Amino acid sequence: MGREEQIEEREVLDSIFPDEITDVSETSYKVSIALDVPGQDEESEAPTIILTVTYPPRLPRHPPRPHNNLPQNAPKYPYLTLPDDARHLLSTLSDSISESLGQAMIFTLISTLKENTETLITERRSAVQAEEDKERAKAEEAENAKFHGEAVTRERFLEWRMRFREEQERLEEESRRVEEEGMGKKEIARGKEVKLTGKQLWEQGLVGKAEEEEGGEEESHALMGVEKLKVGE
Repeated sequence: MGREEQIEEREVLDSIFPDEITDVSETSYKVSIALDVPGQDEESEAPTIILTVTYPPRLPRHPPRPHNNLPQNAPKYPYLTLPDDARHLLSTLSDSISESLGQAMIFTLISTLKENTETLITERRSAVQAEEDKERAKAEEAENAKFHGEAVTRERFLEWRMRFREEQERLEEESRRVEEEGMGKKEIARGKEVKLTGKQLWEQGLVGKAEEEEGGEEESHALMGVEKLKVGE
């Protein structure tokens, strides 16, 4: 591939990328490549990378030297870091360069670089999304666990039943003890002879009642005696 072929290749690229190519020198130029990233916000500007192509002086034995980076003052894209990712991305062009040695290859390199960069971004974003989904699932699982009891197994059931029986026995024993203590107090109270003083009897009205009852009985006996008397004519 001589100089004429280089010029011809450049003319083809100009027709495909009329606004994306910028000359650096007679044998070097830059191609601005806009990336199509799935899920990209339509309102935000798509990330762009720059592929710099330099033809070496000796061709066709030596292939063009590509170099890629971000445009100057380009906003930082969260899933792509250049020039840190440049070596990896350029290494993905090795097969295309080897297969196209001695012929026009820049369009193929541009297409391959674009596809591989988009794939790298998509994989990284998917990895971040997967981690976020995992953390979200853990949080939801922890939240749902608050509304569900512990899973019942045979071992847990036997343990629960044993504790339940022990608690029932304890409550029954406590109930018997309280009942026995209550009955004992009643027996003691029943066995005591309560004696009231004269003042207590008077304050409670028991003395008056007793006298009234005694007077009522005497009056009743007297009336019965009168009824038995007959007045002689």
